[in-house]
Amino acid sequence: QVPLVESGGGLVQAGGSLRLSCAASKSFVKTYTMGWFRQAPGKEREFVARISWNGVSTDYADSVKGRFTISRDNAKNTMYLQMNSLKPEDAAIYYCTADPGMGTSWAYWGQGTQVTVSS
Repeated sequence: QVPLVESGGGLVQAGGSLRLSCAASKSFVKTYTMGWFRQAPGKEREFVARISWNGVSTDYADSVKGRFTISRDNAKNTMYLQMNSLKPEDAAIYYCTADPGMGTSWAYWGQGTQVTVSS
């Protein structure tokens, strides 16, 4: 297991910003593709963003492009999601995930952090 722990969620007004963090307890996660998913009430979990092991390659859902930025600091075994210009529809539980491969088979998940956006 590669425990992943998210933090940084909370309540923010529409148009505001939050930065989520995902800390991994094992150093070998630095060789993994990592990503963020989210799940709103009554909806399926959806992909938000992913980042390659070295941070060179990133990919975003169309709904967050230009507003969210994924990054990682392998020295700290930590991944981030900077969320700007938040909208009420961004409200969800955000999950951190890791894949030893290319980000198509997510093997490890965190417990999630709640993001609430008030209009």
